Amino acid sequence: MAQTELSQALQQLSEKARAATEFIHTLKTLSDEVHGNCREVEGVIVAQVDALVEALQARRTDLINWVRRQRDTKVHALREQVQDYTHTLQSTTATIHFCIEALKESDPASFMEAQEVLEERVCTMTRDWEQTMVPEPRIPPVFNLTLDDKTLLTAIQQLTFIQLKPPGTPSMIPLECSAENNSVTIAWAPHPTSCVTGYTLEIDDGSNGPFREVYTGEETVCTIDGLHFNSIYRARVRAFNNTGNSSFCEPLCLQTAEVAWFTLESNHLDHTISENGFTISCDSYEHRVALGSVGFSRGIHYWEFNIEKYDGNADIAFGLSRIDICKEMILGKCGGSWSMYIDNERSWLMHSGEHFNRSAGGVRTGDTVGLLLNLPEKTLGFYVNGDLQGYLSLTGVNGVLYPAVSLNRSVILTVRTGLKPPKHYLGVPPEVEA
Repeated sequence: MAQTELSQALQQLSEKARAATEFIHTLKTLSDEVHGNCREVEGVIVAQVDALVEALQARRTDLINWVRRQRDTKVHALREQVQDYTHTLQSTTATIHFCIEALKESDPASFMEAQEVLEERVCTMTRDWEQTMVPEPRIPPVFNLTLDDKTLLTAIQQLTFIQLKPPGTPSMIPLECSAENNSVTIAWAPHPTSCVTGYTLEIDDGSNGPFREVYTGEETVCTIDGLHFNSIYRARVRAFNNTGNSSFCEPLCLQTAEVAWFTLESNHLDHTISENGFTISCDSYEHRVALGSVGFSRGIHYWEFNIEKYDGNADIAFGLSRIDICKEMILGKCGGSWSMYIDNERSWLMHSGEHFNRSAGGVRTGDTVGLLLNLPEKTLGFYVNGDLQGYLSLTGVNGVLYPAVSLNRSVILTVRTGLKPPKHYLGVPPEVEA
């Protein structure tokens, strides 16, 4: 029994000795690592100080160049003053010599003729001399400048190291965070005692899904556009420096607008859009396409067009579009757009240039055309004065779709946005045209 206990004690002691041997080896390795890290820090210090010296030398060059420009200005001013004095002196000397010769005139009658003119000339020159020939340099030759280096010297004396470690967790500033339409603005503040190089901002997909990175940089405020409407987004941020990352802060929730607000946009010269972006007209006999300022990829959205002017002859096309379609053909002509085009008697649905689902009934001035985009159901409904005119299937269509309209001369439209879909529009449509 005693031998067993001694054997166990020896085994434990042997394990401790083996662990101590491994630790000694680790310490020796760390000693080598210390030398390597020291050389690395020395290299960084040399590079940083060299950069400071280079910046100081560049500043010295700037200051010397500025002083030399001041020198050139002073020299130029003094040269001008010398020229002015020389010219006046030459004129004065000539007058003096002329007057001396006049005084030598032996004929009193001749002298009397010139006396008055000479006296006036001398008086004028004397007065001008007193007024303009001030015996002082116009610009002082001295430079009343002293280089203010105290602040820099103090900063150099205070130049020291900071102990780097991963930064503390930044905090959101809820009062400075906001949501507008389908955009959110997020603001945060660094941990008060941390050294921070930058930040990483993440948000989820608006459906409580996984987070994704949307911003990395030094700023402490970020605006994210193009989000889904009527969605609650979670946002979180962390800080980082050369040592590592902080943990993420607690997520902040922001809700985008329940309904979509947008304006009409077009850079085509034939379009005229009102200052508020809601009313549009066209100066061409050909169709020109305008898009909404926001796109949709999720949710249910409804908007209306009021027909302010219509002569009954032109076709007006209402619908959806990709952002990169040709804007100089009727909406629905290409594969990236879907539309209902309508005149004063009937309407057609159109996609990829194919016409289908002809319906009787047109529009006139004062009528309203409503569009209901139901992305969960993959349908686009068209309503004229509240009555269903037709449905388009969007089965298989993914990505971002923009409200769109095409019109030509003699048509003026006004779009109304920020509308909730009428409840009776949200029933299952009786038939969906493919």
